[in-house]
Amino acid sequence: NENHYEEKVRPCIDLVDSLRSLGVEKDLNLPAIAVIGDQSSGKSSVLEALSGVALPRGTGIVTRCPLELKLKKITKDNNWRGVLSYKKLKEEKEKILKDPAEIENAVLHAQTVLAGKGEGISHDMITLEIQSSDVPDLTLIDLPGIARVATGNQPLDIEEQIKDLIEKFIKRQETISLVVVPANIDIATTEALRMASKVDPTGQRTLGILTKPDLVDKGMEEMVVRTVNNQVIQLKKGYMIVKCRGQQDINDKLNLVQALEKEKEFFKGNSHFRALLEDGKATIPLLAERLTKELVEHIAKTLPQVQKQLEMKLEKTSKDLKMLGDGVPLDENEKTNFLIMEILRDEVQEYVRTRRGKELPGFVSYRTFETIVKKHTEELEEPALKLLKDVKELVHTCVDHIVNSHFSAFSHLLRAAKDPIEDFLEEQFQIAEEKIHSQFKMEKMVYSQDELYSSQLDTVKQKSSTGFGLKASFVSADVREMSYHLTSYLKITCDRLANQIPLIVQYHMLDQYISQLQNAMLALIGGNNPGMLLREDSVVARKRKELKDRLDRLKSAGKILSKFVHSA
Repeated sequence: NENHYEEKVRPCIDLVDSLRSLGVEKDLNLPAIAVIGDQSSGKSSVLEALSGVALPRGTGIVTRCPLELKLKKITKDNNWRGVLSYKKLKEEKEKILKDPAEIENAVLHAQTVLAGKGEGISHDMITLEIQSSDVPDLTLIDLPGIARVATGNQPLDIEEQIKDLIEKFIKRQETISLVVVPANIDIATTEALRMASKVDPTGQRTLGILTKPDLVDKGMEEMVVRTVNNQVIQLKKGYMIVKCRGQQDINDKLNLVQALEKEKEFFKGNSHFRALLEDGKATIPLLAERLTKELVEHIAKTLPQVQKQLEMKLEKTSKDLKMLGDGVPLDENEKTNFLIMEILRDEVQEYVRTRRGKELPGFVSYRTFETIVKKHTEELEEPALKLLKDVKELVHTCVDHIVNSHFSAFSHLLRAAKDPIEDFLEEQFQIAEEKIHSQFKMEKMVYSQDELYSSQLDTVKQKSSTGFGLKASFVSADVREMSYHLTSYLKITCDRLANQIPLIVQYHMLDQYISQLQNAMLALIGGNNPGMLLREDSVVARKRKELKDRLDRLKSAGKILSKFVHSA
């Protein structure tokens, strides 16, 4: 489905993949789909079917490290490409894979390096990137299957170790949990679903995947259908059902393409499960399409939160670093300069102390006035920038709401409109931010019209009957005089900024932005391909087609019944 692979899908997923590869997951919770399941749930088979490659599979613990599976659909050529990478002691290891058959051994080797020999697990992540024309645009994180009892070489607390690792991922609000459960068991008894329910009680972030429908006992099919239709254990994201290759299929040399065909035939030919296929809730291809859509929507939804996290972490880290001071430089030449500057500073302080001259102690100079003014003015820059950021966020939310409420049925138009919304807002934000910085640079110059300043000073002195909280008996005349001047000048500065900053913000974040946006929307509507923009979302279109087909079937059935009744 070409609509499924929009040009916006890949950049959206690539953005989060890039952030994860930077290692910022230690600091930020990034949007992700985590795949979990009890041992032998069919999890590896689902991933194998989605990726088109054979991953390690077996009866014990197969996944021993988190595996980030990055699937990238390429349309220009049919060349398959794979890259496996991981970090060991901060050193990046990378292996180029030229053939899908190399993957299983490459993953097993990486797991042995990170988790050791045997059946222990590790929290270190392995990344497997696959580029192919036969895969969806999708990134998944595969987590170890939940073991109930330690066997063989496994540590005695293996179950707790695995649960801790899984919980680390799925407890984050930014993670969608893909819970893989065999269809032939009572899903309420599975540990994976229990864990997902614990961290996501309402099922907002949980999608259930039922496997092995061919093993369902006769008479239990309707229960499976009810489960997939969200009528047993309800999840907001619902359920899907798939049939992957079993061990016998592998023994019979059934390849993955043939397996997909066999899966479709199975659902078409099963009187109980056929309706699930018609409703778009069955088969690997429909699951792939659903997952890509879920991931992209989830990324778009959570990115503002990630951005807020990033800003907060940046601010806190900067403050923590500032509190620590510059410290001693690492470079040897800089160390020498640092030592000289420290000695010079001490020398200058000693010079001032011993050579002050005839000034009386406590004399307050213009330099002191200027220093205090600059200090207080600098403190106003951060609130001014915060005002700009708050207005930007408010404008973005309002415009986003308007666009979504009008264009939600037309995904192409919605995506096309989003670009200018983001780009122009960021452009005007940058200009406004630079102007605010410039304004505060200018405020470092002590300046006011003489008449304005004299008038303000007179006003302050007239109100000095309260002494600004400073009783004359306790405060020297110099300090009191300085307080008059400071109060007068800072009042003028604050009035100036109170007018200028909102003016900058309004001009750029509202007037200029809305003007640019209006022109961009008109250009969009008057473009070469309005038909493409008004193409409906593939899910909506498919649903409409399904409903039309169902309506035709029901009408035909009605005619047959009517004819039968009248001829009887």
